[in-house]
Amino acid sequence: MRWLEPLTTLRHAELSVAEKLQQITWGMVLIICMIGGIGFAMLYSAGNGSVEPWAMRQLIRFGVGLGILITVALVDIRAYLKHAYAVYGVAFLLLVYVDIAGEVGMGAQRWIDLKFIQLQPSEIMKIALVLALARYFHRLNTGNIGNPLGLIVPTAMVLAPVGLVLMQPDLGTAMMLLLVGAAMFWVAGVRLWKFAVVGLAAVGAMPVAWSFLREYQRNRILTFLDPERDPLGTGYHITQSKIAFGSGGLWGKGYLEGSQAHLNFLPERQTDFIFTMLSEEFGMIGAVLLLGLYTLLFVYGFAIAFNCRNHFGRLLAVGLTVNLFAYVFINMAMVMGLVPVVGIPLPLISYGGTAMLTVLVGFGLTISVYVHRDLKIGQRGLADDS
Repeated sequence: MRWLEPLTTLRHAELSVAEKLQQITWGMVLIICMIGGIGFAMLYSAGNGSVEPWAMRQLIRFGVGLGILITVALVDIRAYLKHAYAVYGVAFLLLVYVDIAGEVGMGAQRWIDLKFIQLQPSEIMKIALVLALARYFHRLNTGNIGNPLGLIVPTAMVLAPVGLVLMQPDLGTAMMLLLVGAAMFWVAGVRLWKFAVVGLAAVGAMPVAWSFLREYQRNRILTFLDPERDPLGTGYHITQSKIAFGSGGLWGKGYLEGSQAHLNFLPERQTDFIFTMLSEEFGMIGAVLLLGLYTLLFVYGFAIAFNCRNHFGRLLAVGLTVNLFAYVFINMAMVMGLVPVVGIPLPLISYGGTAMLTVLVGFGLTISVYVHRDLKIGQRGLADDS
């Protein structure tokens, strides 16, 4: 495929802006715009046929985010390597701040009110963690991967923000950070038996973890195991979601015709349960088509990683692609009752400012990896012509 052919004549030369624009994977950008367009249409439907209060704001954010995506894609990947720890540090401090003085909404303390946007530091940490781990493992000698002492620092880099996010509380984002961290460890070369040991330790710690969960989090897990235990209380969300899925059938009820959503039986239809609304209006066919578009983005992300000649770029592309996969998988599985309801938005579809912008920044970083895929980077972050 033409978009995956390696550079030859420009292998070691610095690329101009025009040359970088030519190297951008515009097919990937087109798919992103298609998914964004679906998101705008669904938010228009969620507003009962009006661009207010969600669709127009989302469209503006997407337009701004698309410009940021292109800008991020054009920046030399070595700049991201150089400043990765600084980005992680800023994101970590924002997490600390939000736990101390953040805005409280829907029972959680996750936001910083900047007036023009509600900043959610945990969304920024998803990108910052990938950058920091990619830099750490890029500079770690292959022989040190097998040394458990060499894994103490990256393990702390994962667990520290996970702990802060759990304090908000935000179980869904904590799960995503753990999943992305595990993927980065695996790509870096950590042996599978070490994952098995950690997994067994996690299973053994479940009784202790249960005691630290808040009451509503325990109820969500119990409701996941038995949705009928409280159909008008903790089980209401997932019960209505399943009803909407079933009523959509194969072809759906038609655009703007979803009864569960438009009669206000379906909660949070503009955010967490927007995939349910899409499935009710466009049926299984519409849901599968959207999933197909996401799958193309996964293929692009992993293909870019496999075709990158520098280790930092490979780690970065894999981490960001796994982050996107975690978003999609957890949200879709959540609204279908396959995992507990944890409040994860659907990328480019659900209404949200910080989530939208960070997802587009992630795409920009992935495309930057492709643009600079033939740049060989030494452990000190310098171009290596050897």
